[in-house]
Amino acid sequence: MAKRTSLSVVALAAAMILSSCSSGSTTTEAQTTDDNSNYPLTITNCGQDVVVDAPPQRAVSLNQSSTEILLSLGLADRMVGTATWTDPVRDNLASDNAKVPRLADNKPALEVVLDAEPDFVSASFGGTLGPGGVADRSQFEQLGVPNYLSPTDCNGKTDESVNSDGARTDPLEIATVYQEIRDLAAIFDVRERGERFIGELQDRFDAASGAVTASGTSLVYWFADTATPYMAGCCGSSGIITNSVGAQNIYSDTTDEWPQVSWESVADRNPTAFVLADLSRRTLAGDALDSKIEFLESDPVTQRLQAVVDKRYIVVNGADLNPSIRTVDGVEKVAAALQGWGLAN
Repeated sequence: MAKRTSLSVVALAAAMILSSCSSGSTTTEAQTTDDNSNYPLTITNCGQDVVVDAPPQRAVSLNQSSTEILLSLGLADRMVGTATWTDPVRDNLASDNAKVPRLADNKPALEVVLDAEPDFVSASFGGTLGPGGVADRSQFEQLGVPNYLSPTDCNGKTDESVNSDGARTDPLEIATVYQEIRDLAAIFDVRERGERFIGELQDRFDAASGAVTASGTSLVYWFADTATPYMAGCCGSSGIITNSVGAQNIYSDTTDEWPQVSWESVADRNPTAFVLADLSRRTLAGDALDSKIEFLESDPVTQRLQAVVDKRYIVVNGADLNPSIRTVDGVEKVAAALQGWGLAN
């Protein structure tokens, strides 16, 4: 594709109007003008209409979760950039991922994204594609670049919660992850691939969850931070995992996605097992698995917990606790650990 003349970022910024993604209760759905392969295609996404005139050929994905969906759909040859990584890519996607330029390990500058000349931008979080992120959705629209935000970050959330780890008004469902796959498959005109991939995920999810009923087992999901740790609330990706195995989350009484709590609170609720996120980043104390375990086994509040004495640690990737195809990985890992300990029927 011939290189288009670069636009001045300063001039663009003056012309761009900031607006946030409306979270609403609108169900994300694909609507075509005629049959399944005709364009333009309009998809209602997070309260906005995304209009795609043709299947994208130069896509940029701004979050790992979205990237792994596109790679799973066999779209590496139509991607010109990825960004904002929390973990290594899934092993089965590593070869294709190596073909796609990484624009940044973390959140890229808008100029870097524009230099890739995208004809489509996708993201998993409003914190990346929204106010305070790489750019607001309206900024890309001003440039004629269609953009898509994962419905996992707006369905069942208030406007204030879309751009943060705030409360969910409705629990996240695995069906919303499938809807994201279905939407992106429609946008890229690979619907059959999308349905096959959804079927594979459903089979894995059903096999893992159907083999386990861990009633009477309580879990706590520790993402990061040793001082005031981020523990999962009731209703995000961890909620899907917990419910799938029939267990209880000790913080099921909070709708905040990642509340910060005290260790005394954890001790009072006395979980059967810890689900520990092994993060590849090194931003906060307790990001790495080893540092989490070292803390649990040395802190005077936690070291006497039976889960710590028995070393009941379920290790997951950080990405497994984000709403994504990795949620199914999380279900499999938690189910396998509970079975191995004899804590599930």
